[in-house]
Amino acid sequence: MKKTVLFILLLIGFMPFSLIAAENSDTKENLSANKRNTMIVNYDQLKTIINRNDNKLYVVNFWATWCRPCVEELPGFMEVNNLFKQKKDFKMILVSLDRASELDTKVKPFIAKNNIQTEVYLLDDNKRMNEWIPAIDKNWSGAIPATVLYRNGKKLHFEENKLDKSELVKIIKQHL
Repeated sequence: MKKTVLFILLLIGFMPFSLIAAENSDTKENLSANKRNTMIVNYDQLKTIINRNDNKLYVVNFWATWCRPCVEELPGFMEVNNLFKQKKDFKMILVSLDRASELDTKVKPFIAKNNIQTEVYLLDDNKRMNEWIPAIDKNWSGAIPATVLYRNGKKLHFEENKLDKSELVKIIKQHL
């Protein structure tokens, strides 16, 4: 399974993408599902977002709409986000690895349909995946789902597999 996902990521890496930011559409459905914009970012932009020195625990989940284990774990992630989102020292971020060209046709509708209430970024930097994958974690094969916890720019935990709600809560409580 990991090899298949890595192969798909490598195929995507050869497709040309632009490095632009895209705003969420103004439909009521999308606005109610995700009040923040869904942005297309490159790795340098993502790194700035997750490495903030603000004493927050950042739970960063790499996923895609075409990844069945990713889609299966997201409801649990949203439940966990609801448990902790009132804490000032907690923030969950989802990083989609879908194609940038699918932001409006697949990613945003998925976010709306599944009532995703976290910030969502689409990482459009597949040409440099051999740089950013090991920068996230030197042992990461590139398979998704993958979840990383950061605080003040320091990586605290990395998981390269599907997490259920109880596993995620346990990991978060260890670092809050």
